[in-house]
Amino acid sequence: MSERADFLCELGTEELPPLALRVLSEAFGQGICAGLAKAGLPHGEHKTYATPRRLAVWVRDVAIRQPDRAMERRGPALATAFDASGKPTPPALGFARSCGVEIDQLQPLTTDKGAWLVFRSVETGRSSAALLPGIAGQALAELPILRRMRWGALKAEFVRPVHWVVMLLGEDVVDAEILGQRTGRETRGHRFHHQGTLLVPSAGAYANLLETQGYVLADFAARREKVREQVEHAARQLGGRALLDESLLEEVASLVEWPVPVMGHFESRFLAVPPEVIISTMKGKQKYFPVVDAKGVLLPHFITISNIESRDPDRIREGNERVIRPRLADAVFFWEQDRRRTLASRMDDLRGVLFQGRLGSLHDKAVRVSSLASIIAEGLGSDPKYAERAAQLAKCDLLTDMVGEFPELQGIIGRYCAQHDGEPEEVATALEEQYLPRLAGDPIPSTPTGQALALADRLDTLVGIFGIGTPPTGDKDPFGLRRAALGALRIIIEGRLDVNVLTLLEKSLGLFPPSVFPPGHPDVAISVYDFMMERLRAYFSEQGLPSDAFEAVLSQRVPQPLDFEARIRAVHAFRALPEAVSLVAANKRIRNILRQVQGAVATVIEDSLLTEPAEQALAAQFRVLAIELDPLWQKRDYQEALTRLAGLKGSIDTFFNEVMVMAENPAVRENRLALLKGISDLFLRVADISLLTVG
Repeated sequence: MSERADFLCELGTEELPPLALRVLSEAFGQGICAGLAKAGLPHGEHKTYATPRRLAVWVRDVAIRQPDRAMERRGPALATAFDASGKPTPPALGFARSCGVEIDQLQPLTTDKGAWLVFRSVETGRSSAALLPGIAGQALAELPILRRMRWGALKAEFVRPVHWVVMLLGEDVVDAEILGQRTGRETRGHRFHHQGTLLVPSAGAYANLLETQGYVLADFAARREKVREQVEHAARQLGGRALLDESLLEEVASLVEWPVPVMGHFESRFLAVPPEVIISTMKGKQKYFPVVDAKGVLLPHFITISNIESRDPDRIREGNERVIRPRLADAVFFWEQDRRRTLASRMDDLRGVLFQGRLGSLHDKAVRVSSLASIIAEGLGSDPKYAERAAQLAKCDLLTDMVGEFPELQGIIGRYCAQHDGEPEEVATALEEQYLPRLAGDPIPSTPTGQALALADRLDTLVGIFGIGTPPTGDKDPFGLRRAALGALRIIIEGRLDVNVLTLLEKSLGLFPPSVFPPGHPDVAISVYDFMMERLRAYFSEQGLPSDAFEAVLSQRVPQPLDFEARIRAVHAFRALPEAVSLVAANKRIRNILRQVQGAVATVIEDSLLTEPAEQALAAQFRVLAIELDPLWQKRDYQEALTRLAGLKGSIDTFFNEVMVMAENPAVRENRLALLKGISDLFLRVADISLLTVG
């Protein structure tokens, strides 16, 4: 064997959890490489393989042995190692014995810190074959598996029973026992197409052998792309295009080893139900890919991926059609039943659905949200009656059979029901939009009524849960308050809604009965505001805005998120100005001076007390800027305001170089402090730039 060889470790199992397959595969590869690095075994690139019945890692060019390592062990100081006659002392003799050598095999070591006896040796590197079983075992033990299981009489634990283990270094088997199985070179192909074993001649031959002889496409990414291509090709044959959901694509690729497309059909009468219901049935229940026409209209076809190449594909197709038909029939039945009652007729039934023990029923919540949504809509210039009506109906679809069967369609079913009931389109659309954004990357509501409803619903939940003293702790967030806060902020900022969050939180608080939040209760609105600001920090951080810029704006307790965004972007732009370093330092100095002043600082600058040319020039420039910046504050053009404030750099530098702020004359001193406070206040109209880290 050469000095390096490829390493392969394959674990053959019962069918692995499809939703965890890719994560387990990647973690296995990372664990193997981490173990090799820890053992000091150089290696090349690695590749992972994953199918429902196997996890495998192939690492190229693994050193077959650890490099030898020079060892140095320090003993007693030379001054105490030998006596006056040069004979070794007991400490020296004891050190030699502990090293397993004679005293004459020890050597002196002299540094600028002293001199000692040392024992130098070379530790021979261990063979990779001896180390690899432990590395693989540790990698498997550290896989992110929530629950492990045992099987048979074995003590070994894994996510599924293990039936074989392949472990090769080059062409040689690495002999070991892994999870109760003796390692070898015998792998297994497809469960039905190749039921015998396959002998893997070498690590590099693994994937090709499985594909050409075993009917197993072991490369997860390649298998996923093959499924994509098959589905797209089949959809074109059906005269449409497939709805390719990436998460579904990944799940399907995790369910098959040898993907084979199957095209199926269903009766057109089922298209009478909302298309989202059919799509949800196909994707969620059956793992089918729906097909739509060029306009996006659902067609009565589907594509599924089989794990076998059948001699009679029509039987596979018929079986899948037979399975989906009763599911679609149930959907039609639910839909017909739900339309016999209007959404409005279900409002009173919400009294029997608990939102939270101390916060009342969903009906109680709907009453609060309708009032708050109306307030928000009026402030935005939209129709408050639409917002109030949408909030009253918002949770009614939760009582329908359709949402009971398809909970992921809450809101969507509400929209269809509202349209059937003849509700205004603005109201119907808002019922669906109330849940937007659900996840990161989702769009926000597009209509004013949808924005008002979505915002009111989230703020009511935040205030209510904080008010009863159960905010999120650690990873526990049962009411999804972090998501609710971020969603509310996204709606405001991305929807360009000029609203005061603190005011809305206080209005929301006032809509709860006094029995929920008695007098003397902690300031809930402030607590929720602070919580939302932490979510805002993460929001801007993801956009590349630095944390010190966020802190600079946060210090001003800006209650309007839209205003906050304008300020932080202005501060970020200010950082790039050549004057920024000097002005940040000057603001730090001004803030430190003002902090040390006892009592209030005067707000009026007396010209008669400006005795130095430098302070006269700075005061004159300050007064001009104070007037010029007024229209910029009104427009929230903070970037232009900071750019103009940057023009103070020269005057401020000269002032600090030539003027003694803390003059002996109290009147002069107070006047200079008033000037500095005025300048500081101008900057604070945007942010506390003294908190920036620049330069």
